[in-house]
Amino acid sequence: MYVAVKGGEAAIDSAHQLLAEKRRGDLSVAELSVKQIQQQLSLAVDRVMTEGSLYDTQLAALAIKQAMGDTVEAIFLLRAYRTTLPRFSYSEAINTDEMRIERRISATYKDIPGGQALGPTFDYTHRLLDFSLLEEGSEQPLDSTAEVPANTKNNKKEYNSTENISEENNAVYPRVTDFLRKDNLLQQQSLSIDENASCTDLTREPLSYPADRTARLQALTRADEGYLLALGYSTQRGYGRTHPFAGEIRMGQVMVSMMVEELGFAIDLGEICVTECDMINQFLGNQEQPPQFTQGYGISFGFCERKTMAMALVDRSLQAKELGEAIDTPAAQEEFVLSHCDNVESSGFVSHLKLPHYVDFQSELALVRQMRADYPQTSGDDKPEATQASGASNG
Repeated sequence: MYVAVKGGEAAIDSAHQLLAEKRRGDLSVAELSVKQIQQQLSLAVDRVMTEGSLYDTQLAALAIKQAMGDTVEAIFLLRAYRTTLPRFSYSEAINTDEMRIERRISATYKDIPGGQALGPTFDYTHRLLDFSLLEEGSEQPLDSTAEVPANTKNNKKEYNSTENISEENNAVYPRVTDFLRKDNLLQQQSLSIDENASCTDLTREPLSYPADRTARLQALTRADEGYLLALGYSTQRGYGRTHPFAGEIRMGQVMVSMMVEELGFAIDLGEICVTECDMINQFLGNQEQPPQFTQGYGISFGFCERKTMAMALVDRSLQAKELGEAIDTPAAQEEFVLSHCDNVESSGFVSHLKLPHYVDFQSELALVRQMRADYPQTSGDDKPEATQASGASNG
């Protein structure tokens, strides 16, 4: 047994060394720095921060580098590190109404107060490989003083740099959903949220069913993007009763504050970048509520637009019980959605199959052999045709 343990330890050490060599790659190629990942793979960094539940671009970039680009492994690394950090306080709820907008669009109204701000997006690219990116150092820094072509302007301002966007967008932008609420066409309050109750913290207490909406939204924020995307897509293909409209999608900087009891007021800690999505869905009404629009909500760290849209679709589907709708689609089944959405748990459970299961397999092997021995023998007439033909030719 001791020899086996020592042999296993040596094999593991060798595996670690091979992994390090694989990660580094060709030594003649410059090593990828954490700073480069932070700046040039920012969307991957944002996803890892969101699903890892830790806002730190440097640590998220480090996790991506260590995981060789495997985002799920990077999320696992970031969450594991997060558990070692002390919790000394809770911040105040961020006020996204005061977001310094970098991107803001709506699919429900063409002209909205403040205008549509396209911001940095792939939406209008041709999805063609840009081979000029193969030339290292070919990209030049953006000249913020250069004149912007007329066809790149929106109906409020010019977009030429994030810095200019931030300076020009200190104004508060009204929400599209506020227009509908003002006309009593949108549900007036969020379902399943008791404003007087304490907020669930899934990082410190396990998820229980039925889950309130604060717990559901936390689970969906930490959920795997691909999983949510598939569920959200299913609701649009008929496995749900939603006809969604993107009421508003906004991305920008919001202030994080913390209440200091000794001072008696909240102090600002700094700004973080978040993406937020309000999805609007039609509701036919019931005995308690008239026909109106209902709302699905999504939010993430950084720029994770696809994630927040999918999250909003699934959030709306999970409101089926409160709205008196039939729960007969995958996206509307709370336990199914929330029990399988976490990629760290899912990955762990699937990956555990790689661990030794020698004893379990030997017991099942003996069981199958016993069942085979007890299985009735088939007669010659019951043998497959190919077998009978083969026997006839041999005869």
